[in-house]
Amino acid sequence: MVAVVLCAVAGCGVSAEDSPRAIEPPGGPHPVVTTPAVEPSGQLTVALCFVRDDALIRVDRRVTAPSTPDEQLRLLEAGPTSTDREAGLTTALVGVSRITGIRVTGREALVDVSNGQVGTGRTDEMLAFGQIVCTLTARTDVDLVSFLHDSRRLGVPRADGSLSTGPLTVSDYPVQR
Repeated sequence: MVAVVLCAVAGCGVSAEDSPRAIEPPGGPHPVVTTPAVEPSGQLTVALCFVRDDALIRVDRRVTAPSTPDEQLRLLEAGPTSTDREAGLTTALVGVSRITGIRVTGREALVDVSNGQVGTGRTDEMLAFGQIVCTLTARTDVDLVSFLHDSRRLGVPRADGSLSTGPLTVSDYPVQR
């Protein structure tokens, strides 16, 4: 009985060789097993709008908790990620008016801005305000965005070149996805 067990154990495993040798793979098709990409569970997304070729582009950014309008604008001001930049996205918020506060009244976001370079009519100014409007109106609790300076409504450029002191919507700025 002991001899049978020793023979069985000796037959198991890989035999020792003095030198390595190449092993040829077996012929025939081999099935490829792939695991589908799974989105991380428990994470949320917020919409941010950046710029590519003078057009507003909406992107979704993953966050771990629901964002307030203020937090969402901080993400926007932080600019595109390296992946976004590799995709050609930039921001027009650099060098334009600075956001100094935000509050939501009803379904309207009131965004306070410093004077900066408001009213220059520059294309990047229109894109900068468009980025903010596009980002905030992507929220479920905001339909309109108005800009204030020193507690007064500010005239900001719309995509058609006109100035508006009234509430703006995403329809004032064409957005691509």
